[in-house]
Amino acid sequence: MKLLVLLPWPDWLALFALFGLWSGYALFASRLSQRKRSLLATTNQYRSRWMMQASYRDPRMLDGLITQSLSQTPSFFSSTSILIIGGLLAVMGTTDKAVELVKDMPFAQVTTAEVVEFKLVVLVAIFVYTFFRFSWCMRQYTFVSLVIGAMPSPEDFESGKADREAYVQRAAALVGSAAETFNDGLRAYYFSFAALAWFFSPLAMVLATLVVVGILYSREFRSEVLGILRD
Repeated sequence: MKLLVLLPWPDWLALFALFGLWSGYALFASRLSQRKRSLLATTNQYRSRWMMQASYRDPRMLDGLITQSLSQTPSFFSSTSILIIGGLLAVMGTTDKAVELVKDMPFAQVTTAEVVEFKLVVLVAIFVYTFFRFSWCMRQYTFVSLVIGAMPSPEDFESGKADREAYVQRAAALVGSAAETFNDGLRAYYFSFAALAWFFSPLAMVLATLVVVGILYSREFRSEVLGILRD
């Protein structure tokens, strides 16, 4: 109840706008990708082709190297999230200095130490979420390595001992799941930048959130890369 009183209503509205637009855009992108090919849906087709090609290869050292390379990026972001969380917790120990820093920012809203602490807690929560998403993505790529390692030989597929189409679809779905999890973590990074604008003012955070939504939409549905990857 104390927090409800300390935090002004414009800040509550801005916070609800941040998470509302975040979750709303995630749902919107998921629904729209069923009708309009998104960057993730398009690259999933390449993942299916990759698994199909892997089913004809023996040995599959190249596929193992590709999987290892793909897992390095979420590993980097996962480690970075831990460092950012540590930095934010360190700042929480010097809230008074943080308040002074915010006061010196141009156009920044005058606020109290308790409000600054709450804003830092929100940022910590966002990066904890990114850590879990990226670490889960890394684990899924570990499962991809197992699936590729356990993939039957081309001879078994040719002879009918193993169902090539079913195995390829299962492997491609697993790689696609890892990519989607990585996309969730990366999206959270984008919205964390919008949350940083909260230290200026609630209106700044709402505007920054709208800008982030626009950037995400343009990159997922209207980017040059998407046009190149489409058949």
